[in-house]
Amino acid sequence: MTPSQRDVVAAVPRSGTPEKSSALPSAGPADPVGPAGGDAGLAESPGRAPARRLLAAAAAVLAVALLFLAYLQVSRTYPENSDESNDLLMAWDMLHGNVLLHGWYLSDVSFLTTELPQYLMLERFFGLHTDTAHIAAAMTYTLVMVFAVLLARGKAPGRQAWPRMLLTGGIMFAPQLGVGVFILLLSLGHIGTAVPLLLTWLVLDRFGGTDGASGVQRRWLAPVVVGVLLTWVLVADPLVLVVGIFPLVAVCALRVIRGVIAARRQAAPDSPDSPGGHAGGRGWLLDGLTAQWFEVSLAAAAILAEGLALLAGRLLRASGAFILHPVPYHLAPLHTWPKHAWVAGEGLLAMFGAKPQGPPVELAFALVHLAGVALVVWAICRVARHFFSWPDMVSQILLVAMVVNVLVYVPSTLADATDLNAREFAVVLPFGAVLAGRTLAASLLGREASSRRWLRPALLAGLVVLAGYAASLGYAAAQPSVPAANQRLATFLAAHYLTNGIGGYWESSVVTVGSDGAITIRAVVPGTLQPDLWESKASWYDPGSHQATFLVTDSASGFFNHWQPNSAALAALGPPARTYHDGPYTVYVWDKNLLVQLGRP
Repeated sequence: MTPSQRDVVAAVPRSGTPEKSSALPSAGPADPVGPAGGDAGLAESPGRAPARRLLAAAAAVLAVALLFLAYLQVSRTYPENSDESNDLLMAWDMLHGNVLLHGWYLSDVSFLTTELPQYLMLERFFGLHTDTAHIAAAMTYTLVMVFAVLLARGKAPGRQAWPRMLLTGGIMFAPQLGVGVFILLLSLGHIGTAVPLLLTWLVLDRFGGTDGASGVQRRWLAPVVVGVLLTWVLVADPLVLVVGIFPLVAVCALRVIRGVIAARRQAAPDSPDSPGGHAGGRGWLLDGLTAQWFEVSLAAAAILAEGLALLAGRLLRASGAFILHPVPYHLAPLHTWPKHAWVAGEGLLAMFGAKPQGPPVELAFALVHLAGVALVVWAICRVARHFFSWPDMVSQILLVAMVVNVLVYVPSTLADATDLNAREFAVVLPFGAVLAGRTLAASLLGREASSRRWLRPALLAGLVVLAGYAASLGYAAAQPSVPAANQRLATFLAAHYLTNGIGGYWESSVVTVGSDGAITIRAVVPGTLQPDLWESKASWYDPGSHQATFLVTDSASGFFNHWQPNSAALAALGPPARTYHDGPYTVYVWDKNLLVQLGRP
């Protein structure tokens, strides 16, 4: 290939991020908020620069600490349930030596390498209490915020970075009460998976370029680190296949194809590099692949991560570790998809804080949050419109991950529930906020000459919206804390000296943890009263070392409440010695160990 041809091939974007901007190249004048604008030309004394950096770092740490405290209080506005309690019990078992959770039946997600170590660490300091789950949730969302803001910054220098960071942080700033809190600040779900994924994209963004003398070495290191990180999080959550592995491989494949096509076009029909011809043993196809070696390496690392995660799962099973349920993913009938799309839309609005609900003040906050939804939609449309030529690999990955996550969710039976299940695509919020920050910040602040006159109105409108978001967060944090679910039941059982029993899933472990272990309820299935093997430990049902003398039912309506056993299964236990009624609860008490009749799992 001739030198001129190599120059043209080299012009095809090869790195994970463009050298100067994540937006499409503009022919307009320089960014007025860039380094050359304002007082950039004024000299600064050498001693003031470190002091300003130190002050900025201290302010950032303080802001993160205040956000954590606010999120902790907001998390406490939603009652903890047995899902979080069971994960606390798993981490407690790990803390006391059962690191691989031998004898445990988990859900379809293990969280073994993500949230469970976090719970373990927090339990070492705060103990096994319901509030530990709230602390963990606030910590997780704070980390999501930090990594999202850093990823939005990218490699933008100086004043160009702050608009990106503020835009991304602003969109994520204030979770909405109710469903929004459940998805983002309580449920041990896929919002926690966003932490290592954002860290992965941050590594790709920071070390995927070729800036500096060590650029080539850093680019070789990036695929290795990305592969390790993806393996780590994939062991914990199979959703990474949808929002991590597939988007990365798809975007890399697209960029490789684009590079090969460019190389093919530069091979003149009558040159040695034309199809069937060679120059020094290298054809245009090999030249194109060589030029895109970074993308090829990333795709290979992602595919290898899937293989390593599968191997890790087999090794865990061979060692007698936990038993994992298969992902309950099934396609729903076609006629249910519109309803599923509507429920998913409600979940998306709640996730972005924009779902209309509640008293007038909360409705007003939801309307303000529509600004964040509009910005993310704008960013999605802008990147999608120029997707095949978009220079920023990270933005392409984020867009593919969001779209695929929602498209896979809507037609499934997972969507045939309430908007609480929006936790299945919780990564859409941070990914969308980062996409908006990386894509729109320059445009919103008047990068182009035609929009300079809108700079001040845009800044004023942004400040008003940000103030509304801040008021929303303050309002949410000012709401009273609520106790864990079924606290009334725990109080009633303690008053009647009932300490060991069985019941429904939602009435079980939350009472166990909420009572600090004074009362133990183990979950059984309503049809047969056999052990409920969902986030439970087999030894709990061993009649030789444990006992259960009562069964509790719940007549209250709602997914997290109602639990009534099969009448035949209840009759098979024999007549109870005593029966108590307290509100929605009915407690049947026997003078025998019920675990003997249940049988071990």
